[in-house]
Amino acid sequence: MHNPTDFHCIAVKCILRYLKGMTSYGFHISRGSFFALHDFTDADWAGSNDDRKSTGGYLVFFGQMSISWK
Repeated sequence: MHNPTDFHCIAVKCILRYLKGMTSYGFHISRGSFFALHDFTDADWAGSNDDRKSTGGYLVFFGQMSISWK
């Protein structure tokens, strides 16, 4: 990035804090490991009949490991 902002610095700090907290979990990558990145997402635009709020989520796989879900 040629022009980082304060927002970018805050985001990097959040990522580093997250990684620091995850050091005890780890994962093992070997020479024969399968390196495929798959992501899935879904959204329900204004699906709630009560307040018409939208919801969404995502799931990311690196090989056979689930990396994130929201």
